[in-house]
Amino acid sequence: MIAKKYETILFALVNGAFMSGFMSFVITFLNIGFVDNFIFLWLGAYWKAFLVAFPIILLVTPRIRKAVSNLVSE
Repeated sequence: MIAKKYETILFALVNGAFMSGFMSFVITFLNIGFVDNFIFLWLGAYWKAFLVAFPIILLVTPRIRKAVSNLVSE
């Protein structure tokens, strides 16, 4: 089990991996379709997207949670 203190980093890692993978797959498919080397093109886009997504999620998630908390009544 992973310690609670790593929850924010683990969330960013899992969310970044999933969303950047999914979105890069969809965008690559929409741009070029299923060509012979699709997987290699998608993986190239995937790691670049993840390098951007991971730190952005770490920086933005706390602010989004606070904004949503302010919008929701108790």
